[in-house]
Amino acid sequence: MTMKLALIASLIASATAFAPASTAAGKSVTSLKAEKSPAVPFLPYPENCRGYVGEETGFDPVGFSNYFPMDYLREAELKHCRMAMLAIVGFVVVDLGARVQPLPESWQGLTAATAHDKMVEYGALGNIALFVCILEMVSYIGVSQMLQGSGREPGNFGFDPLGFLKDKSEEEIKSMKMKELSNGRLAMMAFGGAVTQSVLYDSGFPYTST
Repeated sequence: MTMKLALIASLIASATAFAPASTAAGKSVTSLKAEKSPAVPFLPYPENCRGYVGEETGFDPVGFSNYFPMDYLREAELKHCRMAMLAIVGFVVVDLGARVQPLPESWQGLTAATAHDKMVEYGALGNIALFVCILEMVSYIGVSQMLQGSGREPGNFGFDPLGFLKDKSEEEIKSMKMKELSNGRLAMMAFGGAVTQSVLYDSGFPYTST
């Protein structure tokens, strides 16, 4: 009986030597061979970015697209891009002397950075916040419908008064959208830098220490 058990045990041990490699090892090899992100070569390509403008860079190092709908992420990105492009222009032209007249005398010496506290004191920022909230509530109707499968493209509010996309080919439209995205991303960084430099050095444009 002991001999039979020993024989069976040796046969089982021999069979396991020919068993396939573990799933974990297989996944490791697959991971090494997976397509890499062109923007961050040591990270895998974010598959959920495919089909969206800018997919060729594959930039999503934090992996947001793995946890949130891409339509929602692109909607948010475009919104902040557009706001930042307007913001950086407004910030700079104010520091270059642009004013909307008539202007209260106490506001004459304000810069783009110092205007914040003065507007809080005056109560103007409360009105701006209310206006922004109304816009957010209205725009969310379109966003909500998009997330439920309406087919609406992220960021598309049908607003193109200058006709940038009118009578354009698919390739030209994609190029224009990529330009908006690229300039918007640059504007977000530029606005953050301009505000920081302006406060740190207490200076106007070009926001340097001298």
